[in-house]
Amino acid sequence: MTKTSFFKWVWMGLIATGCNQTSEPNPQPTQTRQVSAPQAPKPPSKLEQLLIDSGLVDIQNHIPGIRVDLKYSTLDNFVHKDLYGELDKCYLRPEAAQKLKRAQALLQTMHPDYSLVVFDGARPHHIQKAMWDSLDIPFKRNYLAPPWEGSVHNYGYAVDLSIVDGTGKELDMGTPFDFFGPESQPKEEPRMLKSGKLDSTQISNRKLLRKVMREAGFLDIQTEWWHFNAIGSTTVKKKFSRIP
Repeated sequence: MTKTSFFKWVWMGLIATGCNQTSEPNPQPTQTRQVSAPQAPKPPSKLEQLLIDSGLVDIQNHIPGIRVDLKYSTLDNFVHKDLYGELDKCYLRPEAAQKLKRAQALLQTMHPDYSLVVFDGARPHHIQKAMWDSLDIPFKRNYLAPPWEGSVHNYGYAVDLSIVDGTGKELDMGTPFDFFGPESQPKEEPRMLKSGKLDSTQISNRKLLRKVMREAGFLDIQTEWWHFNAIGSTTVKKKFSRIP
């Protein structure tokens, strides 16, 4: 083998060796995804447990799409106090919840983008007493049942509510919830309309609310456009026990 042939042989061997080698990709660090432990359900507050133990039901578990804005769990109420604490669910007797479910269905048949929004439902007697003691206005019996007489709310058969549109905005009812004055009273609507303190749209919105609630089996009252009873006051006090 000549010197030239020798170098050619070595060169060809190096090329062949290089072609047979494969480059390994740089190993990527293993990424470990942190998996959060399942969150334990929030235990019911003392007040909520009282409602559950009294045989009441959470309406949002029974009524698809219904809204709840529990006013007495905020400061946005006539006593300007949070009376319900951690409670943010509305509870009713099962029979009342079933009627409310019918009202929601009737409303959405007429206006598919509307929903009922509930401000208050079952209200234990001790909360009624706290409300009564907090309210310092003349003629307060016109707006709040004294605790020794009790309210249908105290039996889980009354509901305070309004209607919201598809954006979640409340329909204009002429007054806010818990407004104390003739403008809030259905019996005064003709006079308020004539005087210009209410307009035809506001009256029409109230009539829509009354229509679906009445057709579902509720009774309205003449002093608050937002309040409806699933059973009459006299009957409920004879047949059922008050929530303590």
